[in-house]
Amino acid sequence: MASTESAPPASPAPFSAPAIARRLGIHYGWVMVGITFLLVTVTAGIRSAPGVMITPLKDDFGWSTAQISWAISLSILTLGLAGPVSGRLIDRHGIRPVIIGFLVLGTSGVFATWLVQSLWQFYASWGVLVGFGAGGTSIVLSATVANTWFQERRGLVTGILGGAASAGQLVFVLLLALIVDAWGWRSAVGLMAIIAGAVVLPSTVIFLRSRPRDVGLAAYGVLPGEKALASDERLVPMKEAIRTGDFWLIALSFGVCGFTTIGLIGTHFIPHATEHGFSEKQAAGMLSVIGGFNVVGTIASGWLTDRYSPRKLLALYYFLRGCSLLVLPALSGSGIPLMSMFAVVFGLDYIATVPPTVMLTANRFGRRSVGTIYGWITFSHMVGGAIAAALAGVIHDAAGDYGPAMYAGGILALFAAAFAFQIGTRRPKPPGLRPATSY
Repeated sequence: MASTESAPPASPAPFSAPAIARRLGIHYGWVMVGITFLLVTVTAGIRSAPGVMITPLKDDFGWSTAQISWAISLSILTLGLAGPVSGRLIDRHGIRPVIIGFLVLGTSGVFATWLVQSLWQFYASWGVLVGFGAGGTSIVLSATVANTWFQERRGLVTGILGGAASAGQLVFVLLLALIVDAWGWRSAVGLMAIIAGAVVLPSTVIFLRSRPRDVGLAAYGVLPGEKALASDERLVPMKEAIRTGDFWLIALSFGVCGFTTIGLIGTHFIPHATEHGFSEKQAAGMLSVIGGFNVVGTIASGWLTDRYSPRKLLALYYFLRGCSLLVLPALSGSGIPLMSMFAVVFGLDYIATVPPTVMLTANRFGRRSVGTIYGWITFSHMVGGAIAAALAGVIHDAAGDYGPAMYAGGILALFAAAFAFQIGTRRPKPPGLRPATSY
């Protein structure tokens, strides 16, 4: 196995991060995993904030659940739109300059949210700036790092970085709930702005690099003199990808993933739980349990994706998710033990879908195509999330309960399982191509 890129003869500056990593015997790909993990963790923490802000914003400004939900829906939509934009820019200009630019934009949006006084300002700051900035820094970054810096361990790296999103939810949701309860929602937003601006942005500038050749290396797992897999050479344009059935099967199933996770549970689980007798802290704690177990589930999913059919794994994850959502309304008034059991089960596959989805995209369209094509596939994820965030709020105001929305999510997840199981089943393998895993 070998990289498509030849390592340049120049060595990095002696006191730079790549030079220090080389002296320590660490392939810089793992440093990229570390800085990406930090960036995605904080970005995911910021994205999870609306779950603990809906009730305080209603109390502070008198806005309805539907009004706030539409703003969150806009944020998720711009989050998804930033994915293909970021992927296209990364394909052309590299990871580092693009991610730094989006990070500055998202951090500015968090600071602007701290100052909001009206609904339109909340739509502009959180709905547009935070959404677009967060999407540009997280949507395709993990997949691009895994497929650019690693020839081996792609599934594991994707799982680790997918777990970063769960870690952000685990760390931030409960922390933000405590801060909101003690000092109000503006203090929580201010903390997020400080972490993004004073910790994540400087660290990204220091450590993030675009390609292995920028630091005089080949991708991890490449041995000298070996040649790349044929799949590394494919660059499939979007106009060709959208003509394939596999693209739409992946995109539609991932759209359901967004509907059931960030749109439905990520946005509305806390208000749903509080309406069934749980306190804000208890509800935030259970959402953190979902995040905690998702770290385990997503890393395990990455490990499994390196060894088993990603198509079958993906179908299994959606099936289990659908079953858990269909029983959630019955469990909601049953107390902490059963609701915690739901949190564990749902958490184990909350973002476990990411490693097999990335692997299927790379295997089907080539790793050089991941930035753009996976960006659009992730856009479908965010469209699903945006629909759920808005629709669940409308359903709640109309029916007085989130139950119908949970049932809808469960049924859609079962359809997604059927879609996933069909990916790649009718596509003949090109002769001589040796993919990392089978469909």
